[in-house]
Amino acid sequence: MIPSERLKGIDTFVATADEGSFTAAAERLHVTGSAVSKSVARLEERLGTRLFERTTRRLALTDAGTAFYRSCVRVLADLEEAETVLAAQRSEPVGRLRVDMPATFGRLRVWPLMLQLMRQHQHLRPHVSFTDRFTDLVDEGIDVAVRIGGPDQWPAAIGHRYLGCERLIFCASPDYLARNGTPTSATELSRHDAVLYGKADGSSSPWLIAHDARAVERRTMEGRVIVGNAEAQVAAVKAGYGIAQLATWLVSEDIARGKLVQVLPTLETDGLPLHLVWLVGRQLLPKVDAVLELLATALRVD
Repeated sequence: MIPSERLKGIDTFVATADEGSFTAAAERLHVTGSAVSKSVARLEERLGTRLFERTTRRLALTDAGTAFYRSCVRVLADLEEAETVLAAQRSEPVGRLRVDMPATFGRLRVWPLMLQLMRQHQHLRPHVSFTDRFTDLVDEGIDVAVRIGGPDQWPAAIGHRYLGCERLIFCASPDYLARNGTPTSATELSRHDAVLYGKADGSSSPWLIAHDARAVERRTMEGRVIVGNAEAQVAAVKAGYGIAQLATWLVSEDIARGKLVQVLPTLETDGLPLHLVWLVGRQLLPKVDAVLELLATALRVD
């Protein structure tokens, strides 16, 4: 902790350096020129060094003064930010909030939650983007993001919370299974038409075949249909074009309604991890804290 004595005179010193004279600094701080001059002199005495070269026309920082000035500006900025955060904690979530989320997962799972948050906090103004690329929170000014997948280590400026791992299952339409039979093993699964997810580089995502708790095979398939959109992939499966391996969050409603049927439930396996990430420096702001609290609870995968 910084002793309070060491903070005395810093704001006066910075104002004097900025204005270039005791008189101008005094006008800025609404005190007398004599008070400014004495404050700077006491600071120099305490530090044991001259901070200014005094001339008849203007004050100029010494080399030591320049170095000290840079440090003082950072300290005052940190104090101002801390006070802003504490003041914000006592207020309602208000203002612009940048949120980024994966396109399909965001539309189906996250966006309804954001609409709920907006109803609860009328002065919150979310700016929501739906992207499947890995956005940079710092460069793009994003407060909070939902991530499916992500690095093993996050930058120090990024806060993160692991929400669980999506579950992948094989499923098909009742019509397809009636026409082609239901596979009873991983070997039989390979003989069926596959509806695959297509990547931007022209390849397709392999199927993950869980042989046991430790061994997961990445099986490359020849797909009858390859499509680069998760909702379009589901539509193709529902239309009877084959079997697909899909995340449970994507197909749970269709399975409950009987539009899709899970195949080989023993082959259910983990998919990609789900993370909630945010800019560390903004997490105490009420608008950021509100969305983090809601999404961390509602999106958690048990």
